[in-house]
Amino acid sequence: MADQTEKPRLSDADMLARFRNSKKRPACSDTLGMDLTEVHQDEMRVVVNFTAHESFANPTGAIQGGFIAAMLDEAISTNIIIASNVTMTAPTLEMKVSYLAPLFVGPAKVEAKILKFGKSVCFSEASCFDPDGKLVATATATAAPRPFKRF
Repeated sequence: MADQTEKPRLSDADMLARFRNSKKRPACSDTLGMDLTEVHQDEMRVVVNFTAHESFANPTGAIQGGFIAAMLDEAISTNIIIASNVTMTAPTLEMKVSYLAPLFVGPAKVEAKILKFGKSVCFSEASCFDPDGKLVATATATAAPRPFKRF
């Protein structure tokens, strides 16, 4: 039986609208050109589009790996926040990224999925795709969900 004090869960469409219309959007999300496009709460999965800006490119023209890692991390964290019914934040404890192909300036898509949401630790994975749907990077991450607090 659900806790009577638990907030009612929004539909996927309402949760997506809540995030897309938020006035508390983090600056890092804007820097990465983040656009949450799909929310699948029953599957604990989200799809997020990003814009890989020219300023993210290394001298070869490929996007520097740290920016790709930030995209993966941002999608994973957003997914955990949504899975908690927007009651928790999700500091990343560790993340492993594997780079499989270059990503160039322009659009990128990240799909993030929670593998296990425990009481104190959350295990997730994410995949980054180029505009042609080619897999360019994957990540696995461990996060420590914590109730939102103002610092």
